[in-house]
Amino acid sequence: MKMDTVAGRLLSIVFALTLCTLNSVAQKVAEAPQKQNPRPTPSPTPVQVAVEPFETADAEEMASQCAVLETELGDISIGFLPKAAPETVRNFLNIASIGGFDTTAFNRVVRGFVIQGGNVSSRETIPQALRTRMNRRVPDEPSDVKHVRGIVSLARPDEPNQGRSHFFILVDDAPYLDGTFAAFGRVISGMDVVDAINKQALEGETPLNPVRLKRVVLRPCGQ
Repeated sequence: MKMDTVAGRLLSIVFALTLCTLNSVAQKVAEAPQKQNPRPTPSPTPVQVAVEPFETADAEEMASQCAVLETELGDISIGFLPKAAPETVRNFLNIASIGGFDTTAFNRVVRGFVIQGGNVSSRETIPQALRTRMNRRVPDEPSDVKHVRGIVSLARPDEPNQGRSHFFILVDDAPYLDGTFAAFGRVISGMDVVDAINKQALEGETPLNPVRLKRVVLRPCGQ
């Protein structure tokens, strides 16, 4: 037998054996149970948005609430006008319910005109959650409610729909504010305290010793 013939047959046998081995390995891989994705991608955790107490309250429910402003000079009780300014009332009630007005100051006073409070930046401490909450704007809600002595109205800059938490209480009639600012409440007791705050020593419109609003307590009217 010639050597080249023997070598050729040996190569053919080796090739055949290699092919059989590869086919066997492939079959075993195909028959092996497939891994069932042991680490599934977790779903993102939903963001929990806190619902404020009066977020869905109707006008009747909001009108049933009164606020007692406990100041360093005494208490001022306020009733609300949600039919005239529903979103303004809702905003005030929500801020009061989370303690947002507590320890703020009446830091603007115009003699014979108004006392102004609700400036959260005058608070003794300002939690980050409250800072974020104060970025929320209130839509303008002028109405036919007259701006007379004892009316509580939302303060805002000249730009529309930019009211936040600042409010003022009138110590005298101001008809030129009618139809422009959102009157959302009225003082039902404590105008003597409002007058006392209005008589504090001033430098321009800034009190030399601003009167603090210790806290606001919400309760059903008549209690």
